Amino acid sequence: MIKMEYKNLIMERKEHVGIITMNRPYTLNALNSDLMSEMLTAFEELEGDERIGAIVLKGAGKSFCTGHDLKELATLSPLDRRDVFGRSVKIWEYIARMTKPVIAAVHGYATAAGCGMAAACDLVIASEDAKFQTPGVDIGVFCITPMVPLSRSVGMKRSVEMLFTGDIISAKEAEKIGLVNKVVPNDKLIDSALELAKRISEKSWAALHIGKPAFYSIFDMDYIHALEYARDLITLASTSEETVEGITAILEKRAPRWKH
Repeated sequence: MIKMEYKNLIMERKEHVGIITMNRPYTLNALNSDLMSEMLTAFEELEGDERIGAIVLKGAGKSFCTGHDLKELATLSPLDRRDVFGRSVKIWEYIARMTKPVIAAVHGYATAAGCGMAAACDLVIASEDAKFQTPGVDIGVFCITPMVPLSRSVGMKRSVEMLFTGDIISAKEAEKIGLVNKVVPNDKLIDSALELAKRISEKSWAALHIGKPAFYSIFDMDYIHALEYARDLITLASTSEETVEGITAILEKRAPRWKH
């Protein structure tokens, strides 16, 4: 495997967990073209790494991510802006297509596309000081791309409230509306995210590799089609070696021995 050297992020591996740290702390990890290109490459690298079972995404410095880099956007033509917005969309699309779960560890601010980035991850652990916001209405650019992952994570009324008002919501409020899975003390954030990633990576990777893409696929189907798709997929999945091992382990009253 070819390993890329990154300038705008830090990538680490701890046992079966991959860690991506957005590393532009002086901008509160604002998303410029270079960072987003590197993020997509890093996700692709970890997706192809057979040693990795789950991924944690976090931000360096005082915040998770404050959205697109406005200084960069101000210099771009409309066509170039389309490319920049498209880069964040590609990351979110790729996270949904990945077979490996992605956990956002959010502290400080997660605003605009940074809020969208958190919402696009499969799971979100937030520190008590975390704040979420879609402030596009305050600067004349509605948060249209973050709207998509946000609306899939939060009910319609609460997501439109965030989008229409631009109000900041606390970590506890984000947990209440379903944007965050768990709120933890500030000094426990990374350990909590890594512990969850480790716990997931101890499960059947074969099951996760089929189940995660399937979960996102059903959102594009009507109810009957989704049930028929699930029936066919679970029939196929039930023939795998890991399914045989899992069932055998239950019958023999022992822990399953996965191949990773």
